[in-house]
Amino acid sequence: MGATVVVVGGGYGGSTVAKALDAEADVVLIDPREAFVNTAGSLRALAQPEWAGNMFFPYEQWLRRGTVVRDRAVSADPGGVTLASGRRIEADYLVLATGSSYAYPAKPAAESTDDVLGDLLGTHKELAGAERVLILGAGPVGLELAGEIKEVWPGKHVTIVDPADRLLAPFPDELREELHRQLDELNVELRLGAGLTAPPATEAGQVGAFTVTTTGGDEIGADIWFRAHGVRVNSDYLADRRLTALTPQGQVPVTPTLNVHGHDAVHERVYAIGDLTDVPETKMAGFAMQHAEVVARNILAQLRGEQPTAAYQPLPHPIILLPLGPRGGIGQLPSPDGPAVVPAETVSAYKGADLFTGRFSAQFGAS
Repeated sequence: MGATVVVVGGGYGGSTVAKALDAEADVVLIDPREAFVNTAGSLRALAQPEWAGNMFFPYEQWLRRGTVVRDRAVSADPGGVTLASGRRIEADYLVLATGSSYAYPAKPAAESTDDVLGDLLGTHKELAGAERVLILGAGPVGLELAGEIKEVWPGKHVTIVDPADRLLAPFPDELREELHRQLDELNVELRLGAGLTAPPATEAGQVGAFTVTTTGGDEIGADIWFRAHGVRVNSDYLADRRLTALTPQGQVPVTPTLNVHGHDAVHERVYAIGDLTDVPETKMAGFAMQHAEVVARNILAQLRGEQPTAAYQPLPHPIILLPLGPRGGIGQLPSPDGPAVVPAETVSAYKGADLFTGRFSAQFGAS
């Protein structure tokens, strides 16, 4: 019998660590879904449902030796996890990778692949019948959603409302000016520095005319609206404090080696990665996958009887790749001279054209 590595959560980080350790240990991946879902594709799948099949990479296609348990954790401790079904799974090594939740459609709510596809197709039909679209939230998700809508329906009127006074505040003016230029070109109307006095009368993602009033007293009429704000860390199963004390933001405190800080000591065989952690950086899929590589190296060292030494170093500057449809968008990437603003062509080449589908087909595609 090899060592058992239990990975809780099969998103970007969890799937990467499970794949990396599959040949070296007995991996048990716990997730309510049957597939790794590239949620970066959700907004394009909403606008172009024929594209949606590209998002799913079934676990059994790429986990050769490991097992997948379709369930969710309700408690964790240094020795393993207890699942919603009541089942207990013991672990020699435990990796917590439960990520965060976000409003649909940016992150699907359903668990089965068929249900996710059905939801996206249903919402697509609602959106197709709406002339005026209101997006609440001008962060990366709201902006990307506007770009995907405009790619398919250039004539739809899209309004984005946000209480913040400026777009993407942590980034330089040069990037912001280019973003404004592209949004103007797409005819996307921005209402910054404005909240709503009351939420829309309709359900998000359902067609039906309504009018809202901004805190500045302006009226906005629309036929459908989407929420593009409100991230929630998926850490409820750790609230019993059997493993650690969560931060006030609900995140898991970790060391540079991404081990979990317990109440009195560091848990040497328990790791956390991705959005769940208190690593001081923007929560992004790419970072979760980098965390996964660090943890995989550390567990492999421990399996060989060595001291784990791989450490994760967050970047000193924020980075972003924000597509506005397959060809547009803005970005900032690390360079030898510090952070560099990159043009739409670079954003398209790295992300916008296929939303990482090629990368994940290579990593998690059927072999």
